[in-house]
Amino acid sequence: MTYAITGATGHLGRLAIEALKARGGSAVALVRDPAKAADLGVETRAFDYTKPETYGALKGVTTLVLISSNDFNDRVGQHKAVIDAAKAAGVGHIVYTSILKGDASPMVLAEDHKGTEAYLKASGIAHTVLRNGWYTENYTGSLGGAVAHGAMVGSVGTGKVSAAARKDYAEAIAAVLVDPSKLGEIYELAGDEAFTLADMAAVVSEKSGKVIPYVSLPVADYAKVLEGFGLPAGFAFVLADSDDQASRGALFDDSHRLSKLIGRATTPMAETVVEALAAV
Repeated sequence: MTYAITGATGHLGRLAIEALKARGGSAVALVRDPAKAADLGVETRAFDYTKPETYGALKGVTTLVLISSNDFNDRVGQHKAVIDAAKAAGVGHIVYTSILKGDASPMVLAEDHKGTEAYLKASGIAHTVLRNGWYTENYTGSLGGAVAHGAMVGSVGTGKVSAAARKDYAEAIAAVLVDPSKLGEIYELAGDEAFTLADMAAVVSEKSGKVIPYVSLPVADYAKVLEGFGLPAGFAFVLADSDDQASRGALFDDSHRLSKLIGRATTPMAETVVEALAAV
């Protein structure tokens, strides 16, 4: 079996490579710049979702992990092109990283995932779908600014988010690769302990020694704040919409399927907060 992971120098891809190695496996790293993957300790091949001339890197791959593109310029189109290329190259199985609740998610962000899941199903290629919930790092990545300005802001209100650390989702990729009996399913994956953003703010306050409240803004106002941080208006809207939908339960899940899949409890939110604050 030859496994390959796209986006292997990204945050999730790197962790997936390491998680697979820890479980006794290995995978070819498919990356835009092989030089940036030299430290991974695995075979690397040049591969770019948007460059068909690199699709030859799929030759000989039996199972492809398609980590969703971080380029929002026709993301579903990129995914479809890779799926077609994988089929043409004889790839036997695709593991795709989707979004929690998949085709039932109300998030604007979910539309590309819905389109990709539907195309993957129609392709006839055997596949596994990992519907990832929110990464805790989606919130902790901005803690430096929150601590500096004295508040966390968003539009989640009192909604509960079942987030987990990125490394937990990476282990899920490794878990399905090393155990063929786990392939072929759709997994709804989320953290064991749901929390509100006010809960997180309380932890941030405790660990930083500063009072850091969570301020929930109207969606339009939060989108403007994100634009003020330099995000394009369209992407700011998508992120603000994600918060708004989370306030209504879009990122809540209590199935504990992620912890069952990886064989351990998911990483507590407080642990990820401490790690993020240490890096500030």
